[in-house]
Amino acid sequence: MLRIIAGSASSTLKRAILPAASATSQVQQQSRASHGGPVETDEEFDARYEAYFNRPDIDHWEIRKAMNDLAGMDLVPEPRIICAAMRACRRLNDYALTTRFLECVKDKCGGEVDKIYPYILQEIKPTLVELGISTPEELGYDKPELWCEEPEDIH
Repeated sequence: MLRIIAGSASSTLKRAILPAASATSQVQQQSRASHGGPVETDEEFDARYEAYFNRPDIDHWEIRKAMNDLAGMDLVPEPRIICAAMRACRRLNDYALTTRFLECVKDKCGGEVDKIYPYILQEIKPTLVELGISTPEELGYDKPELWCEEPEDIH
């Protein structure tokens, strides 16, 4: 008999306490899920990546990591970030990475490649000339490897 009374009292007590605890945990969970961190402006973002690429002790892995992060974002990097990346590649003597990064920038232009990419090339051209870097188009990478003219257009 005592066991039955103790069992019903404990179940009643659990029902009285449990909903309050679960409601509290839901409130805490909702407050943790919100993001209230600082928002970075475009200028701060550009300055952060430019400073990252301008580090004198940057290594091959770090530069590839930063370029991969930029490639994964929904943006086209500003010319000053691209120039800093070109200088970092040149410091590491990694010419192939400069070409691949320029190809990535062209791909990031998407449907507006005819408008955005010429502007970017115009802005970074002095840096490319200073460092002796050719664009993928100058190297012939914009065409397939075995590309040849149409036979009808040769004559």
